[in-house]
Amino acid sequence: MKILLVIAAVAIAISSLLVSHYLVKDLSNEERQKMEVWAQALRALNHADENTDLTLVLDVIQGNNTIPVVILDSAGRVSDYRNIEMDEKTAADSESYVEQYGRKLFERDRYIKIYLGDSTRTRDYQLVCYDESLLLKRLSQYPYWQLGIVMIFAVVAIFALLSSKKAEQNKVWVGLSKETAHQLGTPISSLMAWVEILKENHPDDELIPELDKDVKRLERIAERFSKIGSLPEPKEGSMNEVLNHVIDYMSRRTSNKVEMVCHVPEQDVIVRMNTSLFEWVVENLCKNAVDAMEGNGRIDLSLSEEGSKVILEVKDTGKGIRKKDIKNVFTPGFTTKQRGWGLGLSLAKRIVEEYHKGRIFVKSSELGKGTTFRVELPR
Repeated sequence: MKILLVIAAVAIAISSLLVSHYLVKDLSNEERQKMEVWAQALRALNHADENTDLTLVLDVIQGNNTIPVVILDSAGRVSDYRNIEMDEKTAADSESYVEQYGRKLFERDRYIKIYLGDSTRTRDYQLVCYDESLLLKRLSQYPYWQLGIVMIFAVVAIFALLSSKKAEQNKVWVGLSKETAHQLGTPISSLMAWVEILKENHPDDELIPELDKDVKRLERIAERFSKIGSLPEPKEGSMNEVLNHVIDYMSRRTSNKVEMVCHVPEQDVIVRMNTSLFEWVVENLCKNAVDAMEGNGRIDLSLSEEGSKVILEVKDTGKGIRKKDIKNVFTPGFTTKQRGWGLGLSLAKRIVEEYHKGRIFVKSSELGKGTTFRVELPR
């Protein structure tokens, strides 16, 4: 549908230009014919004697009030001119200006030669050099101005619609996030209370600490959702610690066939960020990698510094992404999995770009070999 609309818009633009072109061409031919009549009237005036009725001739000559005309003699000097606008600068040396103007018209082949004698063999002649009228010039430029204004209006309208759509999506994200955090709050509080009761009644049970960790995990997830609906204040934090937390969490909840390797500098890489939300970004990238590898492969997390940027790359050995799907991986609702809402990467993009003023994208992907996601954050 979008392609058809674009084709229709291009067709309308081309049709408008063609119609205007032929209209301008017809008017230009009509002005040429008028100037031929005007030149014949000038020739008749030059050949007139005291018995010639010059009423019609003078009417024709004086009737030209729109077409600029410069009359040059056989030596290239200005004999007369009409309808030529001059500013203060050119008016100071009008004769030179008009002469140059006439020669330019002659070079453009916009002239009519009239012979002053009775034969075309005579060397005594005049050149009636003429230009397009102001109306014709404006008309020839009008379609381009019209298309330019229409294009500007279309760009502004599209930008406004996209901004409105984005604002509406943001409201949906905020509402969904806050409602999710609110709905999770009550059962999490209840679970926390039950865990405390279990600790008192079964202090030696080895499973209760693990249950406590999962409940705290749920509490942290609810906290993340609540922060999606606002602009959390970033604080300085260690990227090394973030990656270690994520690897610790993921390694205990994925198959033993998934190997996770972290490549970080010896010194801590400090970045202004919201630690909780950024851990969510890395977790989403790792979870997508695990799904792409179907629980069997290797994930490499590489942290480095390049100038004023901190670079994080998450590389997997999964099935890869098709080229036509790469541009859609961050689109809300897009997913290649049978299960899932397709929101993980779109949330990650929002967290990185809107909350941390960074950038996230697919650095490379090859079918059957794996994918590398790259995150860039300002230091």
